[in-house]
Amino acid sequence: MRGDMPSHWDITELVLQAYRTVFNRMGPHFLEAVYVRALEIECRKLGLRVQREVPVAVRYDGVIVGHYRADLLINGVVVVEAKAGERVRGHYTQLLNYLRCSHLSTGLLLNFGVSPRCQRITLDASHK
Repeated sequence: MRGDMPSHWDITELVLQAYRTVFNRMGPHFLEAVYVRALEIECRKLGLRVQREVPVAVRYDGVIVGHYRADLLINGVVVVEAKAGERVRGHYTQLLNYLRCSHLSTGLLLNFGVSPRCQRITLDASHK
């Protein structure tokens, strides 16, 4: 990691390392909640700060009209959405909405399905 504060890139690389460890140890076919908890454990082992089920407010004209719950928030700057199925199309949009509704700019979509996949999303201020 660079300097005292890890960059978003460094954090996502560590989360991806934890993701690979969890998938290699557990394989497919578990429930999403099981993978999220295992991922939390692995991320903590790597020295990352982890929050689970983090509320993300959805606002319209400055009024909260709903809430999402992000699976994990890592070091207060990277949102992680974990899935256990084969279809991830709608889940990409879900993670994108988490970023659009928050002050956060970086997210990871991690799929623990039979064909494991991950996507890193970075949103700049113009897309908020």
